[in-house]
Amino acid sequence: MNEQTLTCRQLFNLTPKTLEKRITEYYYQTQNSSLTIKYILTLRVRFQLGAEEFAFILKDLVREIFMNTKATRTMKRFFYYFQDYFMAPEWRSLAARVFPVRNFGEKAISLVRSLIAKVRPTETNEP
Repeated sequence: MNEQTLTCRQLFNLTPKTLEKRITEYYYQTQNSSLTIKYILTLRVRFQLGAEEFAFILKDLVREIFMNTKATRTMKRFFYYFQDYFMAPEWRSLAARVFPVRNFGEKAISLVRSLIAKVRPTETNEP
């Protein structure tokens, strides 16, 4: 089942209730988190265009996908569009799980900077 089940026309014309049902069913049948994230991102665009009923559509499904599945390239690409679906502590732990190499680099840089700060002489403004 590699073909998309929802067209652009359906994503922008169907009601929120129908879309929630179809996207949820599609995800649980196929376990295709990449396409599901793309569908939900399309609904976020629809919300940004003025459809208030799409504010936090499929919040539980988004949380389940990001917290319980292996991070895919699509999830990493669209990760920051779903920040308001999570609380701050969850977001930090999720970012560490989705981008482990980036976090390792940031921690290594901060460690090196702290070690350099200990041995660097203090600067004075005296002539």
